[in-house]
Amino acid sequence: MADPAAAPAIRPGRGGGWLPAVVVLAWIPAVLLLDRGAGLPRQLLLGAGTWVLLLALLRLETPVVRAQTAVVVAFATAVEYTFSPLLEVYLYRLHNVPSFVPPGHGLVYLAALSIGRSALVRRHARAFVAGTVVLGGCYAAWGLFWSPRLDVLGAFWYLCLVGFLAWGRSRLLYVGAFVVVTYLEVLGTWAGVWTWAPYDPTGLVAIGNPPSVAAGGYGWFDLAAVLAAPGLVRLVARGRARVRWRVGAAGRGPRAAPAPAGAAPRSS
Repeated sequence: MADPAAAPAIRPGRGGGWLPAVVVLAWIPAVLLLDRGAGLPRQLLLGAGTWVLLLALLRLETPVVRAQTAVVVAFATAVEYTFSPLLEVYLYRLHNVPSFVPPGHGLVYLAALSIGRSALVRRHARAFVAGTVVLGGCYAAWGLFWSPRLDVLGAFWYLCLVGFLAWGRSRLLYVGAFVVVTYLEVLGTWAGVWTWAPYDPTGLVAIGNPPSVAAGGYGWFDLAAVLAAPGLVRLVARGRARVRWRVGAAGRGPRAAPAPAGAAPRSS
């Protein structure tokens, strides 16, 4: 297996360091607390602020990371509208998808990426992967045996997380996701911004509030980003090249037809 620190998905960007993680981990509780009791106008303002923050952080990143973040936002938004208002697997306070949620998924991805590509985590990659497996296993076991609400979904998502850590191209990205998503889910459900249903739509799978290892479910967003981003970057590059070619061709204008041999030049 390739060294996860060398995987393109977690290569340091121009921002580098812990900046995205620190900013996002501070932004999450601020938005969640401001959303408590808020109406739609305040939610729209929180959404606008979250978009501005996301775009500002993306200015520090490489084109590949920007593409990865765009994939996460698109994929996660589709999941949100399917599993919240439609299937009611979880519900937000106002029974909508708050405007800060789609860009919030982008921030969560950048924070997880920031943790995964940090020098500390990369230097001790094996220890952090092992620690994530152990802590995630303890959390999943708590959801199955000791939680006030049985949590089978969390245990399933723990198995997904273990799979990502074992075979994923960017294992340290999932380490960061475990930290950030667990933090987000615990704070969000505590603040009452969203609540998970006791069972899935079939009535067969018990769900905790929140599911114990939600990062295993979120890992599918990360996987989509890692796989789809390179193709998206190439597609955008080709589009830009075509636009530049057309603009250049228009600037050159049509070429003048060569004069017939022996013809006298026209005077002005």
